[in-house]
Amino acid sequence: MTRLRIGTRGSSLALWQANHIAARLAELHGIETEIIRIRTSGDRLQSVPVAQVNEQIGPESGMKGIFIKEIEDALLANTVDLAVHSMKDIPTEIPRGLAFPAITRREDPRDCLISRSGRTLKGLPQGARVGTSSLRRQAQLRHYRPDLEAVDLRGNVDTRMKKLDAGEFDAVVLAIAGLNRLGATARVTQVLNADVMLPAVGQGAIGIETRSDDRKTLDMVAALDDAETRACVTAERALLHELQGGCQVPLGAWARLVDGNLHLEAAVFSVDGKEFVRREERGSAGDPAGVGKRLGQILIEAGADRILRLAGRAL
Repeated sequence: MTRLRIGTRGSSLALWQANHIAARLAELHGIETEIIRIRTSGDRLQSVPVAQVNEQIGPESGMKGIFIKEIEDALLANTVDLAVHSMKDIPTEIPRGLAFPAITRREDPRDCLISRSGRTLKGLPQGARVGTSSLRRQAQLRHYRPDLEAVDLRGNVDTRMKKLDAGEFDAVVLAIAGLNRLGATARVTQVLNADVMLPAVGQGAIGIETRSDDRKTLDMVAALDDAETRACVTAERALLHELQGGCQVPLGAWARLVDGNLHLEAAVFSVDGKEFVRREERGSAGDPAGVGKRLGQILIEAGADRILRLAGRAL
């Protein structure tokens, strides 16, 4: 059988994810794979804050696909057969001709704090510098601890840890899923629960993208799909779509199954963290998109659209 070409970003975490999927495909189907590293716009512009990357690559490209566009181009050009992504990087609209036949079982979607002093978020001294590139994290940090200095920090996990250890920051906020996958959880000071920091849409889940007309690859990849994770991520993405947001909006969301029903909670914050709207919605796990859409409408009625418009002007 022909070897499958897997497209991925080149970071240590992205390569772990691609190799993990390659191992699963070999286990299930005996398939040989080849990992092809692809550098994306988001990778090239490491010194630029994520919220400003679209100014560098042109507004028609937008920020919503800066970590996947070149990989999707390779899929459409048939230079790779499938792509492995972090679902939090996926825009709500995907190009015609592509599909996600599998979203694998989700890791812990929460964020975590790593501090040089070993202090928790509550215990950090006034004015402590906390690094993160995410507007969502920055806004929630400013809401929870307005006395802290939330500072933009780009780069892969290794780069961020080196900057922390070099004393550029007092702490950093990262997704715990990535640290779990890289075997680096010993560095974690505190796991940030949802009452402190809601995670990003799709955080902790790996998505596998293929061409929609490649039935053979679609069928093989579909065996890796996890129904519960798909339902939860679908609800979160439907919410994001309803709010017309990309990967750089101050929105946190977390869906999970509770007693067989889908429970989705979400919050929209102003960039300075002073204003926020937080709501939750429950519904059938068989209609995750409906649950997400309803919660989006509830948030809009409560003023989320105004907060998001103000956030957009602040970028």
